[in-house]
Amino acid sequence: CKVPPYVFFFMCCASYRIHSIFVLRLFNDPVAMAILFLAINLFLEERWSWGCLLFSLAVSVKMNILLFAPGLLFLLLQRFGLLGCIPKLCICALLQVVLGLPFLLVNPVGYLTRSFDLGRQFQFKWTVNWRFLPEEVFQNRAFHAMLLLAHLAGLGLFALHRWHSSGVAGESRRELLFGFGERAAQASWLTVEGQGGKDFQQLRSIRSLHYQFYVWYFHTLPYLLWCTPTAKLAHMPKVLLLGVIELCWNTYPSTVRSSLS
Repeated sequence: CKVPPYVFFFMCCASYRIHSIFVLRLFNDPVAMAILFLAINLFLEERWSWGCLLFSLAVSVKMNILLFAPGLLFLLLQRFGLLGCIPKLCICALLQVVLGLPFLLVNPVGYLTRSFDLGRQFQFKWTVNWRFLPEEVFQNRAFHAMLLLAHLAGLGLFALHRWHSSGVAGESRRELLFGFGERAAQASWLTVEGQGGKDFQQLRSIRSLHYQFYVWYFHTLPYLLWCTPTAKLAHMPKVLLLGVIELCWNTYPSTVRSSLS
């Protein structure tokens, strides 16, 4: 997989929205994603315990990092097996308990329920991806349930299409329990593509995308475009696709046209 060098000029200089999110708006999304990328780099270097620690730290900054949790679980199961991944998951859980201890000691019910408040309503004026819908549809609970079902179905299909080819299915019971060891470590492409691709497909069925959410997947777009099997798609259409995505996020306030794009 080789991303053309000129694409990195686009990444560094062409995105006004990304510059705004990082420098002007002071959102916590860039901080969380920076820590996540450090964790992914540690996974690639086979430093799984430190990677899990940083992954959990990123979750503590912003819980959107949990979108990457299914991909991490799969990688841990592949590398260490069912038994071996339990200590790594304990590292993630322990840090959450330590960081949340001041709140858990005072009001544990309130802390947990507000952390996972899936029923909260988003304001229609800030949505980037559903502007073309009427506001009453956007706020409808049935629409939210439909998106959740689409999200679960998309996640399952993605797992079957991408991750099934990694060789997990059909392996011996011993390997499923104890992992694939060094054979799994050689598939570094699966770590990046699995995490980036899974996050991108989940964004398609999210209830509402706000402008700061662009940073969730912006830096993975070149890898996804140039490292997926799209031999018939030349370099220029891929660059144009990056431009269309950029145009959608740079239209403020969002319009029906930018949302449909």
